[in-house]
Amino acid sequence: MTGPAEAGPTRILSLDQCADQYVLALRPDADLALSPRADDPDSWLREAAKGRARVRPTLEAAVAFQPDVVVRYWGGEPRLLNRLEDRGTATVVIADATDFDGIRANIRAVAQALDAEMRGEALIARMNARLAQAAPTAPEHPTALYLTPGGFTAGKETLIDAIFRAAGYRNAADKPYFNPVSVERIALFPPVRFVLGFFDQSRADWRGPGRHPVVREAARGKVAAKLPAATLTCPAWFAADAAAMLRDGAA
Repeated sequence: MTGPAEAGPTRILSLDQCADQYVLALRPDADLALSPRADDPDSWLREAAKGRARVRPTLEAAVAFQPDVVVRYWGGEPRLLNRLEDRGTATVVIADATDFDGIRANIRAVAQALDAEMRGEALIARMNARLAQAAPTAPEHPTALYLTPGGFTAGKETLIDAIFRAAGYRNAADKPYFNPVSVERIALFPPVRFVLGFFDQSRADWRGPGRHPVVREAARGKVAAKLPAATLTCPAWFAADAAAMLRDGAA
């Protein structure tokens, strides 16, 4: 994202990979200290992270960096979080959003903390445009089962379900939240379609149920889309890209 420079904190510490995405998009002009996973293959902005400083999310590293603002989703050890609270360091937490309204709220919350409201609104506009591209044009809504290499699916009250709905899909998962799916169930009651997530990570659960030969055979010719891990690791604007990919797979 590009845009006019915005005043605000100049030293920003990111405590995990999800926070990395937000600070890279909203304040690329600041002095950033990113997490060690900032340029991993499942990082959406891994190219933008190259050449940036990396800091382990520990108390010692944070004290040495002396951030103006700290951004986190799940990262940071208890000692560090307690010290930040005691010192009154500005900290913004990315919520575990389960829909796109929640993502909009996340973007605005982080953007406000970083004095980057204009960039935040630009990110939201980009997400909205991708959602418009993902919107279905046909009246029928195909049904599919989301599956990870570890053998998990995602039902209602998850961002995966919101991605399904944005692309015009019905979710075949019959329970809310994240739940395991056994190889036996897939063998006995094979889904009409599969949507695979995280299968682009060759080492992810390489012996997990989702990679079992029986599951692989059940999914043969029935995969509607393979969503890359980088679109799924964080409740952020690029979830709309996952929806657009799913829509393109249906087309």
